[in-house]
Amino acid sequence: MTTTAREPQQERSRATQQRLLEATVDCLVEHGYAGATTTVIAERAGVSRGAQLHHYPTRAALVLAAVTHLADRRAQELRTEAQGLNGDREQVIDMLAAVFTGPLFVAALEVWVAARTDPELRDALVPLEAKVGREMHRLTIELLGADETKPGVREAVQATLDLLRGLGVANLLTDDTHRRTQLLAAWKRQLATVLRTEC
Repeated sequence: MTTTAREPQQERSRATQQRLLEATVDCLVEHGYAGATTTVIAERAGVSRGAQLHHYPTRAALVLAAVTHLADRRAQELRTEAQGLNGDREQVIDMLAAVFTGPLFVAALEVWVAARTDPELRDALVPLEAKVGREMHRLTIELLGADETKPGVREAVQATLDLLRGLGVANLLTDDTHRRTQLLAAWKRQLATVLRTEC
């Protein structure tokens, strides 16, 4: 009886956490970090303030959990999407570029900017971002089918991610699609040269 009663409670708890995490990202995108208060997030998630505090006692904990959760989910989605690309490296770059113009990137950027002047948030964010960065690098290597033990490959993949991040920032205030498309076309040619030399 106790186990049976506990399972629905755990399911409800997971559902509440899921709603809070999704609402946090939505609020970061729509209102920025300053406007994404725990009260606003709890209201958007349709949960009580007490339930929000039970799962995430501070705003920093909630925000970091949301960024982690969605980064993990997006990585899984990328793997799924990549299966339909048949190893087309140019399409992989386009797919990755979309990540850096999507809502998760906007939400993460809001947190990065806030962490610059919030020591508690920064101390928690730095190791998380290092982990996310390593996982994104590993995922990019995997999706490109590249061998990073070959000279220049690791650096080229990191340069790709840095370029995509920069282009994502450039796209925040105005639609930068045309310039981004041109730069990506040039970079794809450079990257193809590096990846060809690894064979």
